[in-house]
Amino acid sequence: MSDGAVLHVKGRVLVGPEDVRDELWVVGGRVSYDRPAGVRDIRTVAGWALPGLVDAHCHVGLDAHGPVDADTAEKQALTEREAGALLLRDAGSPSDTRWTDDRADLPKIIRAGRHIARTRRYIRNYGWEIEPEDLVAYVAQEARRGDGWVKLVGDWIDRDLGDLSACWPREAARAAIAEAHRLGARVTAHCFATDSLRDLVEAGIDCVEHATGLTDELIPLFAERGVAIVPTLVNIATFPQLAAGGDSKFPRWSAHMRRLHARRYDTVRGAYDAGIPVYVGTDAGGSLAHGLVAGEVAELVTAGIPAVDAVSATTWGARAWLGRPGLEEGAPADLVVYEGDPRADVRVLAAPRRVVLNGRVVE
Repeated sequence: MSDGAVLHVKGRVLVGPEDVRDELWVVGGRVSYDRPAGVRDIRTVAGWALPGLVDAHCHVGLDAHGPVDADTAEKQALTEREAGALLLRDAGSPSDTRWTDDRADLPKIIRAGRHIARTRRYIRNYGWEIEPEDLVAYVAQEARRGDGWVKLVGDWIDRDLGDLSACWPREAARAAIAEAHRLGARVTAHCFATDSLRDLVEAGIDCVEHATGLTDELIPLFAERGVAIVPTLVNIATFPQLAAGGDSKFPRWSAHMRRLHARRYDTVRGAYDAGIPVYVGTDAGGSLAHGLVAGEVAELVTAGIPAVDAVSATTWGARAWLGRPGLEEGAPADLVVYEGDPRADVRVLAAPRRVVLNGRVVE
């Protein structure tokens, strides 16, 4: 599509879960609901249009061993684009991916800086590994480097204990989260187990990744404080494999991981039923491939979340939570067109008919 062309999207445009329109126009790379006058060069795309999908937990520039080169990071971002994920919250990466901001053909990235972990308590080459007395300083550093988010590692295996345990003392977490908020950043944390959750929530954390350790006792606290979760169920599906690898050396940890996996759907449904905000994230970019956003939406539905709310968790709701527009008048035209209505069957999200990024149809 040439730079001067106008794109006409017709069929059904899902501006919101109940706001359905018959068409939109893309003029100068932006959304309009008024037909432009005197335009001859028009390209038409038909189908069910949605705002570009959101993967609220992925890692561009990272693989299982640590940071990757720019060519690999580009391929990761392009894979997300092909899946219709046009807005990514990069939940921790040691790579500098700022160069992607200058590429109109790549998804937009909201960065959380680099993971902040305890010494020898996380995946090698991923995060800063520090002690509690340095937590405030490192949170301030990553708040300034990121795009309004900071990522903590809230728990990890303690090799002496042989199981998951919390990484940060309560007061250290409280001071660090307060510093992030002072600098205008929100804080999220990787948490598999239960014992880190209360301290982090009462310390003021904004979001928890994975949240497999949520219990009936803690769910009301999350709901009261408005703490969101990003369950990454496509990642939690790997827990049995991880547990099998630890059976001989860390049997207590392995048994714990299997329990968390077994109740994963009940955990997510319990959170949703209590009114906890739930958003789509895949954890792609570590050991998982990119482009899994449709699979995560399907997993939320399997957990018992209604299809329209699972779709919102990767479109309207997720964009509002991250402070980015959807298909409002004048917004950047980032949208995906599908054969059918994903509110009726989320499986259509796995096969985008057309992807439009910054007003240009991706060929």
